[in-house]
Amino acid sequence: MVYKSFFDIDGNVTLANYGTYFTSWTYLKMSVNSVIYAAIITAVTLIISYPTAYFLTKLKHKQLWLMLIILPTWINLLLKAYAFIGIFGQSGAVNGFLNFMGLGSQQILFTDFSFIFVAAYIEIPFMILPIFNAIDEIDGNLIKAGYDLGTTRFQNFTQIIFPLSMNGVRSGVQAVFIPSLSLFMLTRLIGGNRVITLGTAIEEHFLVTQNWGMGATIGMVLIITMFVVMFLTRERGSKA
Repeated sequence: MVYKSFFDIDGNVTLANYGTYFTSWTYLKMSVNSVIYAAIITAVTLIISYPTAYFLTKLKHKQLWLMLIILPTWINLLLKAYAFIGIFGQSGAVNGFLNFMGLGSQQILFTDFSFIFVAAYIEIPFMILPIFNAIDEIDGNLIKAGYDLGTTRFQNFTQIIFPLSMNGVRSGVQAVFIPSLSLFMLTRLIGGNRVITLGTAIEEHFLVTQNWGMGATIGMVLIITMFVVMFLTRERGSKA
């Protein structure tokens, strides 16, 4: 990737690819869009996943329920995307329900909402798993000690459980935010190319324009961004 990023479409060695990327409003806008969409997807999955993971740790057969949540990850991403095309389409289940309620059909597919919804659905298991493991590994004696010292359930959660589960949250953020930066299949199938990200640009340059040098340059920028995210969300302490 590094090697290829220094060649233009004609095979000449150049730094123009990097110059074009950092001076082009189009590429900079794609970068901002990628970060914003990835942040929204990560926030949505975190809001749903943390209470879900916490609740799972309290169940009797928690490992079984966790397996059922992870099970959808075994299904191919393309199959899940096409399933949601059917669900959100004009003749899909959602619009069928809206028509039944007398609300009429709505344009759900090819919108920001549908893209974020489907991406969050696909990424949720990858957020739940590390958070579940982090909460499940918390020593129960610490929680009991908190109650013995007079803390309320809310104080016990905010001062003991949540801080001790932060490494799981960081791992979950990495597992969701980083892949979400480079989504391109969902932007086409669910977003209808209305959602433009760096992943879309890379696909275009490698498969359509054949400008592999520019595609590699964008890929390098994306890889560096991923390393920055990993550094900022790295685990603290000796145990996740």
